[in-house]
Amino acid sequence: METRGGSSQILDSHCHFWQLSRGDYGWLQTDGESLSHIRKDFRVFDYPAKCRVVAVQAAPTVAETDYLLALAAEYPFILGVVGWIDLASPGSIEILERRSSNPKLKSVRPMLQDIEDTDWLLTAPRSDVLNTIRRLGLRFDALVTERHLPMLAKFAANNPEIPIVVDHGGKPQPGDKFNWKDGMRALSRSPRIHCKLSGLLTEFSREELLNPKHVLDAIFGQLLDWFGPHRLMWGSDWPVLTLAASYEDWIGYTQELLDHLSPAEREAIMGGTAIHFYGLTE
Repeated sequence: METRGGSSQILDSHCHFWQLSRGDYGWLQTDGESLSHIRKDFRVFDYPAKCRVVAVQAAPTVAETDYLLALAAEYPFILGVVGWIDLASPGSIEILERRSSNPKLKSVRPMLQDIEDTDWLLTAPRSDVLNTIRRLGLRFDALVTERHLPMLAKFAANNPEIPIVVDHGGKPQPGDKFNWKDGMRALSRSPRIHCKLSGLLTEFSREELLNPKHVLDAIFGQLLDWFGPHRLMWGSDWPVLTLAASYEDWIGYTQELLDHLSPAEREAIMGGTAIHFYGLTE
């Protein structure tokens, strides 16, 4: 974890960098205190480890995508960028074509969890924009909650040539109304759908965070059964992670979760799966 290199090196498949003065992080500007801890700049030099990363958008603007691509050009340890695009706009075709000349743009991610219409992904995106994503060889990061899982399965079936990764394990929550288990199990049946082991702790209650290992064991055990190590990828979700735990705590929990796996399986989850899915190179 101390160097940026080597095949066994950790690769963080999901982290964020933001600069509030850019002005497009609306979700961070809410009046509540729940986000006050992360309502500040998080720059590249603040990242708490020396490992390779995939930088993921945190604002629904093309400017955010360009910001991350500029960082990736300056800092080689950012191996890939997950950007944002308006899937419902015809202008997005040209935007995608221009940005795709940058080899570090790997995926697109609409912020589905913030869209009130659960079925938006089935009704709003333009087919020519989705075809452009496919044609350019881009992937799709699905930022969803349990209510979206049946919809995501339909989207995947309708777009069989777009590789999909479910962010944050589909955000399992206690007593979910829409049956997270059935939804994630159904998605896992498609071999081109992957899943990120990230963003879990920030969904836990205060009581669960006092002793998260039991809940983490159960969630990870199910995801491992369904997706296997070669379709699971580790991510920190830093700095959002710090609302619930430190980076070091999450690394420690992860090491405990993976302890019973073979070295090859651990290496897949901690880097190999993300390299393969996103097509990353040094």
